Amino acid sequence: MAKNEKPDGASEPKKGGKKLIIILSVVVFLVLGVVGAGAYWFFFMGTEEFDEEVAVQQAEPEKKKAAPPVYTPPVYVDLDTFTVNLLPEDRGEQFLQIKLSIEVRDAAAGDRFKLYTPKIRNDATLLLSNKRASDLVTSEGKEKLANDLRTQMNEILHPGWTPTPGGLPADATVKAVLFNSFIIQ
Repeated sequence: MAKNEKPDGASEPKKGGKKLIIILSVVVFLVLGVVGAGAYWFFFMGTEEFDEEVAVQQAEPEKKKAAPPVYTPPVYVDLDTFTVNLLPEDRGEQFLQIKLSIEVRDAAAGDRFKLYTPKIRNDATLLLSNKRASDLVTSEGKEKLANDLRTQMNEILHPGWTPTPGGLPADATVKAVLFNSFIIQ
């Protein structure tokens, strides 16, 4: 056999093997590049939105930590009907018959209100009997009367308590005075 001749089972090495290695290396390099670029974008480019969200959370920590308010149904105390003589006007004697419901802060405040009912009824009767029918006919007059009654009741329940000009303080027992019936004759 000559030097150049090869046995029957042997074949020449393929030159395509080097090309395959180069192609696979380029594909692996491209895949790594895409993965690296995605990781860079995810970790560094997406942080701007994250930083803004963190800044908002740090600026308002009380809102996140505060528990949502729990709904409590209103508590009402009904008073018996009042019938009082009003101050006389041109029409002669007139009287007011009124039925009230009082909205209180909570059930405990309702119990406290009931303890003071005789004093509350007495002072409300005195307040009502010093009104004129013409003062109570308009809706503004009725609203003023409700506010006067509410202030008077809170003063009875909390001696030394004074209303604030801006509205009702949080510690007020009586939140509202509601008219169930309002008759002037």
